[in-house]
Amino acid sequence: MSRERDYDEISDRLKRRYEEDALFKDKNKEEFRVMEEVFDRLTLQGMYKLFKKGVIDRLHGVVKAGKEARVYYAVHPDGRELAVKIYYTHTAEFRKGMMDYIRGDPRFKRVRKNTRSIVYTWNQKEFSNLQLCEKAGVNSPRPIEFIRNILVMTFIGEDGVPAPLLREIAPEDPSGFYGLVLDEMQLLWQKAGLAHGDLSEYNIMVHEEKPVIFDVSQSMLTIHPMAPSLVERDIGNINYTFRRLGVETRDPEELKEWITGGTEDLY
Repeated sequence: MSRERDYDEISDRLKRRYEEDALFKDKNKEEFRVMEEVFDRLTLQGMYKLFKKGVIDRLHGVVKAGKEARVYYAVHPDGRELAVKIYYTHTAEFRKGMMDYIRGDPRFKRVRKNTRSIVYTWNQKEFSNLQLCEKAGVNSPRPIEFIRNILVMTFIGEDGVPAPLLREIAPEDPSGFYGLVLDEMQLLWQKAGLAHGDLSEYNIMVHEEKPVIFDVSQSMLTIHPMAPSLVERDIGNINYTFRRLGVETRDPEELKEWITGGTEDLY
């Protein structure tokens, strides 16, 4: 069986495993290990509900794997391409880091200290932040649904191939692209009420020569005491990236004033 066909059958196998309450067998031991690592019983129940609700029709292969989560390519019943982000719940490696970015957020006042509860809250926080981004007009993935440790959003790319990261490809017009990124940072702060907190060439996609901002799980409301330092860090990262691309970047203090609304015109 080819790997492509393996991926095409993930949906059916997940449904079958949940419904039959038995472990599926697979000759591909590495894929079996990964599936067992990500799709524990509660995650499977969550996936099953998404299938039953008609949020997802087909779940295909992994398009991104990180230390906190895996992102799968999926398809909606109407044919729309989706990204399904599934946070790991079996490890506590990043639990403390998550709490640092949840603590003090008025949206999440009562969070149990066990790993699964923290991960569920983290996922809800990312969904809520994506909603704020969508309402503000930030160019970011659009939130579709979330349940437990599973986040469903629009897929950025085409035919299952994700758009490249800024880290992977230089824009045709780096200087113009830099200006577009700054515009998104201002929208994030002034309209969405968020400081990204981890903005870099790794969290910006280049799609149709426009920046797409993603990974907003750690983003904090601008009313949070940490927000000013987070936007300063974002500015430093973005300026560093574009200087390497030969762009004459703006003064960090001027940028902070402009992004946060202290000045009206940067240009």
